[in-house]
Amino acid sequence: MALSANVKKIIDNYENENAGVKGNLVRMLNNGALAGTGKMVILPVDQGFEHGPARSFAINSAGYDPHYHYQLAIDSGCNAYAAPLGSLQAGADTFAGQVPTILKYNSSNSLASSNNLDSNQAITGSIQDALELGCSAVGFTIYPGSDNQFEMFEEVRDMIREAKDVGLPSVVWSYARGEGITKEGETAMDVIAYSAHMACLLGAHIVKVKLPTDHIMQAEAKKVFDENNIDITSQTARVKEVVRSCFNGRRIVVFSGGATKGEDAVYNDATAIRDGGGNGSIIGRNSFQREKSDALNMLSKIMCIYKS
Repeated sequence: MALSANVKKIIDNYENENAGVKGNLVRMLNNGALAGTGKMVILPVDQGFEHGPARSFAINSAGYDPHYHYQLAIDSGCNAYAAPLGSLQAGADTFAGQVPTILKYNSSNSLASSNNLDSNQAITGSIQDALELGCSAVGFTIYPGSDNQFEMFEEVRDMIREAKDVGLPSVVWSYARGEGITKEGETAMDVIAYSAHMACLLGAHIVKVKLPTDHIMQAEAKKVFDENNIDITSQTARVKEVVRSCFNGRRIVVFSGGATKGEDAVYNDATAIRDGGGNGSIIGRNSFQREKSDALNMLSKIMCIYKS
């Protein structure tokens, strides 16, 4: 597929990247129903690690099979499918070359002590794993606000450097949590924008964050938002501020779909992301926890929103 003007504009922003990194970014941007538009919808399925199999898949039991998620990503026309090591290994041969894949490089789980407020994740994959699987990118979660954040920043920098050396771009899930963040602050406007910006500063090629609310957690940030009349009154305006925080739109930023919710809410989110200049959605539970025909219909409508 030829390089569209939309994709070329995005790729030109990655000035210090080698041909492999740029080629894999193009591979994802040129795949699926949104090929060439500069928009992305990614299917992430790491919830089995995060929440356990029953909480993740019992509502739609087909999801216990990793092949189901590969096929869902392919049939829906997603740009890429992201998952931990074992899930990708389980379908690597059957689905080779049919959809770009992203190896989720670290993971947490819900069995950790509830007394441990210093959020962290274990490294559960490697660059060698990503190469053997033919992945188009690797992914890593960081927790700004956790007392473990500095160690995580060093780990993600090592991953980005190693991945870049073999031509793989990096996707950074930047989720603020830990003792430095209130529960309401995890989705606060200032915190989400700060977290997205830090991911860019660490060298992320694609940034994943949650959609922000109009809450501002930091008193000093609130003062600046007020003094500079930064509009955060609508979801579209808040997305625009996150995009601005990602080097003024020079980095791809996609937004999490969050917990399972009604279709209208999902469509409203996609519309706000599109109108705010975001690059798209990374939708897990809101797709694979629905019956397949419903998921395909919903994902198709989301992609139509981004195309428009």
